[in-house]
Amino acid sequence: MSSRRSRSRQSGASTITDDQITDLVSKLQQLIPELRGRRSDKVSASKVLQETCSYIKNLHREVDDLSDRLSQLLASADTDSEQAAIIRSLLM
Repeated sequence: MSSRRSRSRQSGASTITDDQITDLVSKLQQLIPELRGRRSDKVSASKVLQETCSYIKNLHREVDDLSDRLSQLLASADTDSEQAAIIRSLLM
């Protein structure tokens, strides 16, 4: 058991069991496309957390890229055009 969880239990804070951690890691694994098809007993919790961090970083990059592309579209579109109206409707 990690020292952090040991201290938490000693201080009377709410605790989480090893089974709950295993269940949460398994649920997290199912959310990550790179890990989704793998058997949960073959993937370490550390690997699940590393892949989760990588996946979230990639999602942030995608959001930034899409935001930049949208800004470029809005800047280049005639504000009264049908294209601009479609973009505005997607943002609402």
